[in-house]
Amino acid sequence: MILFDSEWAEHIAVAEATKSALREPFARVVAACAASLKGGGKLLFFGNGGSAADAQHLATEFTIRYKADRAAMAALALTTDTSALTAAGNDLGFEHIFSRQIEALGRRGDVAIGITTSGKSANIVKALSTARAMGLATVAFSGSGGGEAARVVDHALIVPSAVTARVQEMHITLGQMLCAALELELGLVKP
Repeated sequence: MILFDSEWAEHIAVAEATKSALREPFARVVAACAASLKGGGKLLFFGNGGSAADAQHLATEFTIRYKADRAAMAALALTTDTSALTAAGNDLGFEHIFSRQIEALGRRGDVAIGITTSGKSANIVKALSTARAMGLATVAFSGSGGGEAARVVDHALIVPSAVTARVQEMHITLGQMLCAALELELGLVKP
């Protein structure tokens, strides 16, 4: 039971630190995403490994539902098209698997949301840089000080931890909170 107690203690400590550190940055991300969706834009989520799963999970909650039935919000995960991922990886290199999709699908007014626990993933950094150059709003969900990803975006939600599991836990929490906040901001659910 020592592991059980220590994992919970670490989770709670990181959650409290995240709450203290990210209130204002989170509000700015909500505002950017609300402006995009109100203007007919979309949210483009992407990440590697567990962060790829988070991208899929979050895009689904935006397009289908979070807690209650409501109108759909435009969001997609760039991690789900295996043909595009493998073609880009094979023909252009793994670094380009998301930036190529941003080039094809991203439009000024959209928001590109890269999820990377370390902030160092080359393909995430490249996609965010490409998105920013194209005039998309850019957001990094990161940890470990933010890494390079935090330096190439308009908004960064940097979880104050270097422990991958704790960062991932906060990313999914922040992503679900973002969905809930946008439902309210767009008047899709009642408070």
